[in-house]
Amino acid sequence: MSVCSYVANDVTDEAKWGDLSKNLRNDPKVVRAFYLAIAPDLFGPTCEYIQKKKYYRRDARVVIEKPLGHDLASSIAINDEVSRIFHEDQVYRIDHYLGKETVQNLLALRFANILFEPIWNSAHIDHVQITVAESVGAGTRGYYDESGALRDMVQNHIIQLLCLVAMEPPASDAANALRDEKLKVLRSLKPVTGPEVPRVTVRGQYRGGSVDGAAVAGYQDELPADKKGSRTETFVAIKAEIQNWRWAGVPFYIRTGKRLPSRVSELVIQFRNIPHSIFDHAEGAPRPNRLVIRIQPDEGVKLFLMIKDPGPGGMRLREVPLNLSFAETFADRTPEAYERLLLDVIRGQQTLFMRRDELEAAWMWVDPIRTGWDAATDAPQTYTSGTWGPTAAIALIERDGRTWHEDGY
Repeated sequence: MSVCSYVANDVTDEAKWGDLSKNLRNDPKVVRAFYLAIAPDLFGPTCEYIQKKKYYRRDARVVIEKPLGHDLASSIAINDEVSRIFHEDQVYRIDHYLGKETVQNLLALRFANILFEPIWNSAHIDHVQITVAESVGAGTRGYYDESGALRDMVQNHIIQLLCLVAMEPPASDAANALRDEKLKVLRSLKPVTGPEVPRVTVRGQYRGGSVDGAAVAGYQDELPADKKGSRTETFVAIKAEIQNWRWAGVPFYIRTGKRLPSRVSELVIQFRNIPHSIFDHAEGAPRPNRLVIRIQPDEGVKLFLMIKDPGPGGMRLREVPLNLSFAETFADRTPEAYERLLLDVIRGQQTLFMRRDELEAAWMWVDPIRTGWDAATDAPQTYTSGTWGPTAAIALIERDGRTWHEDGY
């Protein structure tokens, strides 16, 4: 039995909307969800037609994808158009990163175990790193030159990861309880404005090089003639700070980019060193513990601990990971992120979807960074494809006496 049907439609032409009604059941038990995988400037008109053609129901859902604007003002305008038809509890702003099993497991790791929460604060954590690296380039994706890495990755994916790491324990796992806590994190982010922009941010653009043994072109070489000289960033590194009691003094180093050595998304919780070592450093100096959460690929969790190297001859310390590999531990197939999120839409579960005030708070933090870059006379720093970005990104973290985690890349 066929369960799918296809109707070609021009959403800008009201006359073409009539055919869709033949494929919509009026059974109130059937969930009615509209997934708008279209340009954001069509969200408003499409929602209006949905209502005008009487496809709208109070229990219907609408799913909208990024880019949800290019700044705060445009984001507000898009959401205003959608909200004229759909109530906030009907709107599902989808971010596929939040559907990844490892991201959801961050909540379980923090709030289903007594082990971590008592030490999940500035007294025990030195800093946090968030890396979302891609080995592919921007290619011919025309929209990328209008967005860049800051809008394409930081404003949504990375900020959401930061919120899940930094949020306070919610009262329950209800959607709004969790999203309330994420909003508090967003509102606690230290603004990056004016002279702070060049001090705590780095932007780069890849040039030609080699990735996985193959020669690749630079970003400028991939652009059409009318785009040559573009200052769009393909790499971003930021030192972010959260101004609250839990995280005061703990920097969050975030970086993302294209044409990096490998495709990897990872969270690193770097704990502080022990206050006093009873071991002679000649036998191996203790290293601070690290919790590494690999989002993709090879999803898993590693907790790096110091142990004694087996054998006689004194106390020789060695760093060894306790390694939880999802592939080895769970025999069942892991659902794809979109698969999980679409099922949540059908079930009416909004926990993994951004609320409007979250989205706007994220733009409020990102916009001043973009403004500072636009006002600068210098172009993004170039970096060779197949490397970890501009040297300034290394300096950003190393001037604080720290270094990027790259074990196993």
